Amino acid sequence: MGVQAVTQFSDSNQKRAFTKQLLNEIKALDYMLEHNMIERNTSRIGAEQELVLLDSDLKPALNNMELLNMIKDDHYTTEIARFNLEINLDPFDFKKDCFERMETQLSTLLTKGEQAAEKLKTNILLTGIAPTLGQEHLHFEQMTPNARYQSLNDVIRAERKTDFELNLSGRDELVTQHPNILFEACNTSFQVHLQIDPDDFVDQYNWSQLIAGPILAVAANSPLLMGKRLWSETRIALFQQSVNTRNTINNVRNKEPRVSFGNKWVKGSVTDLYKDNVSRFSSLFHVDIEEDALEMVKQGKAPSLSALNLHNGTVYKWNRPCYGVGGGKPHLRIENRYIPSGPTVLDEMATSAFWLGLMVGMPDKYKDLSGKMPFDDVRYNFYNAARSGMESNLNWFGKIIPARRLLEKELLDLAYSGLDKMNVNSADVTKYMSVIENRLRKKVTGARWMTKNYSELLKGSTPNEACINLTKKMLENQRTGNPVHTWKNINVKEQNKHKEFKTVNEIMETDLFTVSEDDSIDLVVNVMNWQNIRHVPVENDDNELVGIIDSHAIIHFLADKKESEEQAVKDIMLTNFPTISSTASSKQAVNLMADNRVDALPVVDGSNRLLGIVTESDIIQVLKITNKISD
Repeated sequence: MGVQAVTQFSDSNQKRAFTKQLLNEIKALDYMLEHNMIERNTSRIGAEQELVLLDSDLKPALNNMELLNMIKDDHYTTEIARFNLEINLDPFDFKKDCFERMETQLSTLLTKGEQAAEKLKTNILLTGIAPTLGQEHLHFEQMTPNARYQSLNDVIRAERKTDFELNLSGRDELVTQHPNILFEACNTSFQVHLQIDPDDFVDQYNWSQLIAGPILAVAANSPLLMGKRLWSETRIALFQQSVNTRNTINNVRNKEPRVSFGNKWVKGSVTDLYKDNVSRFSSLFHVDIEEDALEMVKQGKAPSLSALNLHNGTVYKWNRPCYGVGGGKPHLRIENRYIPSGPTVLDEMATSAFWLGLMVGMPDKYKDLSGKMPFDDVRYNFYNAARSGMESNLNWFGKIIPARRLLEKELLDLAYSGLDKMNVNSADVTKYMSVIENRLRKKVTGARWMTKNYSELLKGSTPNEACINLTKKMLENQRTGNPVHTWKNINVKEQNKHKEFKTVNEIMETDLFTVSEDDSIDLVVNVMNWQNIRHVPVENDDNELVGIIDSHAIIHFLADKKESEEQAVKDIMLTNFPTISSTASSKQAVNLMADNRVDALPVVDGSNRLLGIVTESDIIQVLKITNKISD
């Protein structure tokens, strides 16, 4: 999807013409493989760094275009949301000081971005999912103003025909819907590329699938989404669901999602991966292509395979095959897409070095994996590692092995041998591999550090406050450059807590008890008694807020109630009451409650769906903590 000038298909003829071009390019790739036209005996590495932009309140900053114009560096480019940017690093020959050079370039580019961001009072955070991201930051107008992203949203939405659904469970649970694909923008990764010889591609690709679970277990850095503690690497499930073209109308069919780990070992050649993708997933876009790829390769020229690359860019394999042309020579790469951004540059580089060392350190005994281990076990390992991180147990050739033990007893040595094979400087090998060894020894990943500290910050606090405090400390630690296994736990003493409650979102209660219009009033009375609450919102069958019952209404009902009278909630609920949005200021909430002489304020979205409630007791709690209410 790096191509900018994409358009939606105007009619079926245009789509058939594009499909013809797509099939032609697959034939061209087969021809290049058969006639040894793909570059061999050269190994290069590269990476893409995705970033989150945060404002001075550590909430998403919607200024990526302004920041991009200030940075003025072609290594920087946009991402789908206005609170994201991406850095594309140069390719480096896989040898000697390649990791030092890559880290130096990344650090230099980040510093350049941070210096520009400082002028806009913006922070740059490296993390898999920013803790302070909320659904209020994912409206359509917060998408980067680029036709490519808007077309992607329109096409996937049209194919799906319903809102996008999120259903994630971990220590907490998150179940919600969203009308666009911007949940994808919550995911921030460090994507690593490795050039592969065409003759080795199938074995190397299958090997990359086998080691994905263990690598993810030691790299996990995305345990939170919207204040919920979910998977160790929540990005894996979130990304799959955020661009899922499937819906629940026809759930009998075993249809693969566009974001997936895969469903079988690869056999034959790299084109089998492309053929499988084209067979399963329709083309979403059209791009003008003038070259005849098959005719070009027959003339000994290297085609760009633009149609094939465009289609491949809309199928999100966690290990993605890539074709490219550099210096006039076509080559093949594997792109590792599951490594999260952060916690620091050094952490990212260490995970990358570990993966790359493992890739080139593959022993001969792990060739032809299709006959040695069921693919279902490998896929299970990947998703189990995403859920449980370093605490996961993995299937390894018929045995159940703790991830930490597998990494320590076998995979570390293979990575060392691979890096030695590529003549990587010994000092660099020690530097990066010691980070991985310390993570394993201390049982610390970014995910474990975040989950532990967030849980502590939650005590006597709110999810929003805890997320802000956590993000503040992550940013401070990131700027030291010290890897996550050295980070100290957050001091949660009162004086170190976030004390600014600027928006309703930071005050409101979201763990709500609601009733429907036709429920009995006796139910409401008991719920209020059991849960020690004074207000119960009323929703209709479309989950819209239609009323509220407070303790005053209940007192009047009980005083006037006749012995034989059976009334429903709709008979006594209040229907004329003020509401407020989650992005309104806390001062607005206080004024609205005072002006209307109410002691509770439902918080709703643009469709009048209930998000939370602000009560008099919430305001008092804020005053107790801060001694003030912020404008």
